[in-house]
Amino acid sequence: MPLTMNREVFITCAVTGSGSTQDRSPHVPRSPEQIASSAIDAAKAGAAIVHCHVRDPETGAPRRDVALYREVTERIRDANVDVVLNLTAGMGGDMVFGDTESPLPLKAVGTDMAGASERVEHVRVCLPEICTLDCGTMNFAEADYVMTNTPGMLRAMGGMMTQMGVKPEIEAFDTGHLWFAKELVKEGVLAPDALVQLCMGVPWGAPDDLNTFMAMVNNVPSEWNWSAFSLGRNQMAYVAAAVLAGGNVRVGLEDNLWLGKGELATNAQLVERAVTIVENMGARVIGPQEVRERLNLTKRAPASD
Repeated sequence: MPLTMNREVFITCAVTGSGSTQDRSPHVPRSPEQIASSAIDAAKAGAAIVHCHVRDPETGAPRRDVALYREVTERIRDANVDVVLNLTAGMGGDMVFGDTESPLPLKAVGTDMAGASERVEHVRVCLPEICTLDCGTMNFAEADYVMTNTPGMLRAMGGMMTQMGVKPEIEAFDTGHLWFAKELVKEGVLAPDALVQLCMGVPWGAPDDLNTFMAMVNNVPSEWNWSAFSLGRNQMAYVAAAVLAGGNVRVGLEDNLWLGKGELATNAQLVERAVTIVENMGARVIGPQEVRERLNLTKRAPASD
């Protein structure tokens, strides 16, 4: 299909992620206070959306602790800055098998499997405007584990998110994930105006060459909104590529630690760099209220219990 450059672009900042990056840069936030502060700085720099995971405040290890999510979201909401909240719901589906001759039982270290309700409990409590839905199962990244999201699990989680009034952001790591996301829309689990993030260059999903990227883009229905990102040194190149292809962009320390060779970045610096690229392309960076209008989002207070 013919593609038209996006002239009204929103930027998502992926603030901290759940990878083992916490010891590779002092700028990767760990505590709720640090995560919220970095998210606020990113919003001030031009990010309309902040995508947040939480970590153990001491070790930096990824966590699913509802109290940590609540503290992060409360700190961001209490700040004098407007930003769209996007929380992960990707954890709770990690399977680490035994050795190749004895795959069962699963290894306790690294395995984290939870039911659908538990995986979205922090979403129910915090009521962000957006939360992620990893729309498939894959051998994930360099670690020897499987990110597990069965069709039944995705139907259950997507349905719960929709009932909560939280917009799922489909995380598509390959074209098959988009195929199943279309099925969820067809079944009524997700709304027709779906939101999708094209996750490029994450081993072992879709590689971030342009041919594969365009295959992903061409599989996104025209009525959907989409963003894209790639990892490391290709993060900023994908800011330009996504805008040219008609999409929006994501940057942040979840995906890339570096501003340049030998120069560790902050989230705010990565957002500022993305703003510069977008504006130099002749496009406009839009703010959180325009994003809410485009994506049909409702800004709400958290649940009282």
